[in-house]
Amino acid sequence: MLLSSLATSVANVALPTLEQAFGASFGQVQWVVLAYLLAVTTLVVGAGRLGDIVGRRRLLVAGIAVFTAASALCAAAPDLPVLVAARAAQGAGAATMMALSLALVAEAVPTGRTGSAMGLLGTTSAVGTALGPALGGRLIGALGWRAIFLVNVPPGLLALALARRHLPADPLPAGRERAPFDVAGSAVLALTLGAYALAMTVGHGRVAPLSAGLLAGAVAGVLLFIAVEARARAPLVQAAVLRDPGLRAGLATSALVSTVMMATLVVGPFHLSRALGLGAAQVGLVMSAGPAVVVLAGVPAGRIADRIGAGRLGVAGLAAMAAGALLLSMAPVRLGVPGYLGPMVVLTLGYALFQTANNTAVMTGAHPDRRGVTSGLLNLSRNLGLVTGASMMGAVFTLGVGATSTASASPEAIATGTHLTFAVAAVLVAIALAMATRRLHGRPTRQARESLAGR
Repeated sequence: MLLSSLATSVANVALPTLEQAFGASFGQVQWVVLAYLLAVTTLVVGAGRLGDIVGRRRLLVAGIAVFTAASALCAAAPDLPVLVAARAAQGAGAATMMALSLALVAEAVPTGRTGSAMGLLGTTSAVGTALGPALGGRLIGALGWRAIFLVNVPPGLLALALARRHLPADPLPAGRERAPFDVAGSAVLALTLGAYALAMTVGHGRVAPLSAGLLAGAVAGVLLFIAVEARARAPLVQAAVLRDPGLRAGLATSALVSTVMMATLVVGPFHLSRALGLGAAQVGLVMSAGPAVVVLAGVPAGRIADRIGAGRLGVAGLAAMAAGALLLSMAPVRLGVPGYLGPMVVLTLGYALFQTANNTAVMTGAHPDRRGVTSGLLNLSRNLGLVTGASMMGAVFTLGVGATSTASASPEAIATGTHLTFAVAAVLVAIALAMATRRLHGRPTRQARESLAGR
């Protein structure tokens, strides 16, 4: 969890540097982020399912090895296309790490302590998110952009050694045939998400025939995926799993919140460097402050969720996120770093509360036989939101700036783009808050879970 989150956040702080190093536009260099997120989003459900088939330990070890090797390839990339391809391979390894870690933790911890465990897991992930910008900024300033990818190699090798030495061997299947892997469903899902990501990126905030065609292709891909899954012998996603209204609400709010949080990682470096005039190291330090709040709040949030209930804590977290996003949409540049940092702390504190509460509610409500696929769906919703945030919110930002490249934009134009982005973010959080409030005051989903178990 630490490595996968570090790989996400450490690359975002390098986007302005990569834009200059490769002579590329914002829309081009953001694929360094999108390629990783798209690979994770495409493969995370399949990784959870494949782990159930071939063994979670075996697949996790393989995923760590792929992640580490791809990190080294990123550092050695001679041009932007190779870097993007290596980031996609890095994301493929991270998909197995994310899906299997969450499933194993939910399986190992008693129900009454699930909130505390999820809070600890969220803290671990947030450590990587917080460490990425600060470490990335310092490495870029001292050694150049290649160092931000090379930094993943030593901890990757350590994680590989720890997994091989300490994880228990996978149990052999007893008395039943090993289920097949849904290759067709995985392929359709990959193509669908690829079309969606391209549709969100190629237009750069403008209506274009290509982006409209890709979006239509993504919609057709969703319909085809449903048809393929209905006929599959062992589908990636069983229809019965999605009949729980609590699970649907949890997945939807997770996607919305992740969209907002990715906007902070994509837009933040440009606002701090171009609007406020900070250096790379200073940008990394300021951006790490918000995730540091998540690190400190994760475990206490988990304990609170165990005591007062995940639903109430989730609503409180979303309310704080809405307030933080609204403040960021109005903060004047003259307030400097404090004017950006204060609302960002509120936003990320709310995210810490929501993330812990939502993970607890979703994984506690999952049937024991379906924890793998539920974990995959939860990671899918989160990473689909991250892809949307990197592409759609990036398009909103460039629309507000008024140029596809921010290199020549004025500080005032950058600030306008930031304000527009977080105004949209506030609306998205408000939608998530309405859904969570309806879920909190609705009927408990235990009956739905018991009905699913009976089926």
